Amino acid sequence: MLAVITAMQKEADALLVHASVEKEYTLCGKKIWSAEAFGTKFCLVLAGVGKSNAAAATMLSVSALKADKLLNFGVAGGISEKTQIAKIFRITRAVQYDFDLSEINGTPKGTLDEYDSPYIPLCEGKSAFPYASLATGDKLTNATTDAPLFQTLGADIRDMEGAAIAHVAHFTGTPLFAYKSISNKIGGVSVSQYRQNLSRALSALSENMGIIFREIGTSN
Repeated sequence: MLAVITAMQKEADALLVHASVEKEYTLCGKKIWSAEAFGTKFCLVLAGVGKSNAAAATMLSVSALKADKLLNFGVAGGISEKTQIAKIFRITRAVQYDFDLSEINGTPKGTLDEYDSPYIPLCEGKSAFPYASLATGDKLTNATTDAPLFQTLGADIRDMEGAAIAHVAHFTGTPLFAYKSISNKIGGVSVSQYRQNLSRALSALSENMGIIFREIGTSN
């Protein structure tokens, strides 16, 4: 069974507008829809914003909903030059850039204690969308303080949930597909850009949802 995880209701609506909903309920504080869209049955879990919410929703999807495939989509901030507002990217790897044990373990920033590399891999495969690396942290600000770290990590996009979902997916052995639509760019007007472009980025996701579902349905 496919479980879809989104942070915000507006992101969930980008899929629900195309879906036939069979049931809507709450489990462990998370709102869930059992539905079907594009010929695929799924459960959509509204995680809430941030890494802890994302990890909890992912574990709920795997343990309670018995998901054997995961999809995360939503809006995100662009870092690299290839990112443009409302452009959709398929994520192939994700890192928690605000996780730091470098002074204790001598490992690069973002490297989880049980890992030897900062990045966690996601499902790859043929895609209609360009590939990108995702950096996840519990903040969305105008500050450019983290820009050097993003460059060191080779990150293209930043968000607040993706790498936490990838972490749980990885240690439970559950395939994860992730797609991000750019709502803002890193810099001094990042927050205002997010507010101005949120609807545009969400519309791009909704318009391409059929392609996304087709891709994850044909991937092994």
